Amino acid sequence: MTHPLPSRDAIVATAHESISRGSKSFAAASRLFDKPTRERAWLLYAWCRACDDIADGQDHGHGMTVVADAPARLERLSAMTEAALAGQIVGDPAFDALRIVAAETRMPHRFARDLVAGFALDAREWRPRSEADLYKYCYHVAGVVGCMMAVAMGVDPADEDTLDRACDLGMAFQLANIARDIEEDDRVGRCYVPEEWLVEMDFPPGQHMKPPFRSRLAVLTKRMAARAAEFEASAREGTPALPFRSAWAVLAAAGIYGAIGREVAARGEHAWDHRVTTSGLQKVGFIARAAREAASREKLYPRTPRDPVLWTRPR
Repeated sequence: MTHPLPSRDAIVATAHESISRGSKSFAAASRLFDKPTRERAWLLYAWCRACDDIADGQDHGHGMTVVADAPARLERLSAMTEAALAGQIVGDPAFDALRIVAAETRMPHRFARDLVAGFALDAREWRPRSEADLYKYCYHVAGVVGCMMAVAMGVDPADEDTLDRACDLGMAFQLANIARDIEEDDRVGRCYVPEEWLVEMDFPPGQHMKPPFRSRLAVLTKRMAARAAEFEASAREGTPALPFRSAWAVLAAAGIYGAIGREVAARGEHAWDHRVTTSGLQKVGFIARAAREAASREKLYPRTPRDPVLWTRPR
């Protein structure tokens, strides 16, 4: 007996549950989109979240563990991603979510493959040596998600300048995440602080999280937060190209995540005593502020040439 395939509405409902469990910040910002864009944002998030969970042995971004079969996990998520991009019914709601959103938006398949390439970096225990390596990693695990989200919002895939600004926002988010999660990453043997930065600050190998070196680490996280702020500022200049509700959601997310990076920097060596988050009340404040910014975005964020100093995504 064959069972009926899940409808689009059912897959959207599952995707909504995924974002509600996996990221309160993104879930809050997504409510600001119009209904079609909101659903596509949920669908895209569900696929990204599932890939991350498979790669890292997590449950909706929680409980990251050391996995013994990383190459096999990568092969599995890559095969399901390719099936989804080919328009095949995968039978997994998260990957069928990708199938739907890719078909509905003309999303370039290279973007999905670039994200999978980010998981491949982790699977082979790659670590950034230089600042450029750090940005390469941030692109593959977050900057490219910004590009995909822009396409889900209706940005023409040929509009490279707006995609650059969307990528900048993903870069800002990931740099804030790395600064916040240094201790969590260290527990599973990972470190995304560039080796050259660690050498510059004279850290003994593998000792960056030890209490005697927290003050030195705080110097580097402030640097990372400053880089995140530069990418965020560039991303804000892309919002005049978006419809009001999409600009509102983007600016709300920028405010929420920007606050995380700034708080990590402000806490200094105590940044990892307790995980930095934004409260519900703070999120409401950022959403209200973003509405005002979105209404005046052409005046507040006039489009200027993108800063040539900023790292640029691969074409």
